[in-house]
Amino acid sequence: MKTILIGALALLAGTLHAADDGRQLVAMPAAAEAALRVEMRANLLAINEILGLVAAGKITEAGEVAEKELGHSAMGKHRSQPFDARPGPHMPAAMHAIGMEGHQAASDFARVAASGDRDKTITALPSLTSGCVACHYAYRIR
Repeated sequence: MKTILIGALALLAGTLHAADDGRQLVAMPAAAEAALRVEMRANLLAINEILGLVAAGKITEAGEVAEKELGHSAMGKHRSQPFDARPGPHMPAAMHAIGMEGHQAASDFARVAASGDRDKTITALPSLTSGCVACHYAYRIR
């Protein structure tokens, strides 16, 4: 009974929050939404791995992960999918631009990290998430 009550309260809180959510709702086909969610979770894993590598002093390795998983090298993952499974074409232009800037920021971070300079790499860390924050602050898909 306690678990059901907690679940119901969580559902209600989510519904109330959505009503107060000032972010722009971006409607996309279910397949594109699912692909975007998978990609965002993978990005979180990559950021976590990068932070761990930097903390462990593995600066150049952190840059390699940033480029491979988040940078220009990571672009076009959905290119071969049907149109309805590709998130990009269903995004507002400004949202898409934030995503492209995020790829650029990750590649820029990777170049800094490739130098092996720990202090410069730590200084560049916020650039990895600033696009994420901007997009998630302005847009939602649910």
